[in-house]
Amino acid sequence: MPLFDVYPLYNVTPVSGKDMYVYDENCTEYLDLYGGHAVISIGHAHPNYVDAITTQVKTLGFYSNAIQNPIQEALANKLEALSGCAGYQLFLCNSGAEANENALKLASFKTGKSRVIAFKNSFHGRTSAAVAATDNPGIVAPINAQQQVTFLELNDILGVKKELEKGDVCAVIVEFIQGVGGLDQGTTDFFEQVYALCKLNHTMFIADEVQSGYGRSGKFFAFQHYNVTPDIISIAKGMGNGFPIGGILIHPDIEAKYGLLGTTFGGNHLACAAGLAVLNTIEDEHLMDNANQMADYFVSVAKTIPQIKNIKGRGLMLGLEFDFEVGDLRKKLIYEHHIFTGGASNKKLLRILPPLTIKKQHIDTFFDALKSSLETN
Repeated sequence: MPLFDVYPLYNVTPVSGKDMYVYDENCTEYLDLYGGHAVISIGHAHPNYVDAITTQVKTLGFYSNAIQNPIQEALANKLEALSGCAGYQLFLCNSGAEANENALKLASFKTGKSRVIAFKNSFHGRTSAAVAATDNPGIVAPINAQQQVTFLELNDILGVKKELEKGDVCAVIVEFIQGVGGLDQGTTDFFEQVYALCKLNHTMFIADEVQSGYGRSGKFFAFQHYNVTPDIISIAKGMGNGFPIGGILIHPDIEAKYGLLGTTFGGNHLACAAGLAVLNTIEDEHLMDNANQMADYFVSVAKTIPQIKNIKGRGLMLGLEFDFEVGDLRKKLIYEHHIFTGGASNKKLLRILPPLTIKKQHIDTFFDALKSSLETN
């Protein structure tokens, strides 16, 4: 049976990984500066992570949410302690799209409204409401387009005010650093005014931290660079270091009731063991501090390369913008220098999303390869 052909594939077959590197079937070593879309947060095959999953799967890998699961509670408590989101409630699911789907659904339940405000170049997932709130008509099917979503430009505060005052908006969903869209950010004043306007208009303020969360921005969550308190925070990607897990953090003002949300696989024992191992490793190895230090070093080197026209993002969620499309450059990096990087909807942007364990030597290797590739581009 053929696979459904929806992914353009590089001719590389990773079979193993260790920290910053993956290895193909010929034992060729590749430096991973993309982490599978920011998923690998603590490095490939981290021993703490492997031990936690191995121990858990030997005892109990899964049971439904109809029973007590102390690992869920341990994960929630550790997440509250490290994130600083005191008092929030945790609902666990399986992916970023599912997290945003539940966030939007909960906002609609809470407000009794149905329209959503999202922003140009946003990406929130591929499921029903999440994909409708994604600014890419090519992946929005007619069944998704029935959702009521208004797309505005980042920093268009007058547009946000006008739309919110119509009284039918259940949620404003924000990526504080756009991922797939190309690492664009709104201004501090914009984000803080949007938050204030949501409060005035009884609208839920959703922080999509699926890609930017878990220390990648230099703080645990990217919204923490601003004076805002989201009603709902969506998380996934780096949360499980490769194990499928997602969730939403829900402000204490939002009351739970039986049946409001649900999931079969979300929050299973194995997923929670993986998630707890990630949080413990981030804490024990001071990976948020490392993210800040390595980001400063990365940017300092990037500024010395004249072909780089713009450096976007923050922390270890970075983009290097050129005055040409980077598709061929990415191919040179992967095939000639054995380095994984990412692209974006901005075709002139090279996206860098490494594990938080990155060191200066890895950054030096990348820039040496980049300069060599640019000389022959």
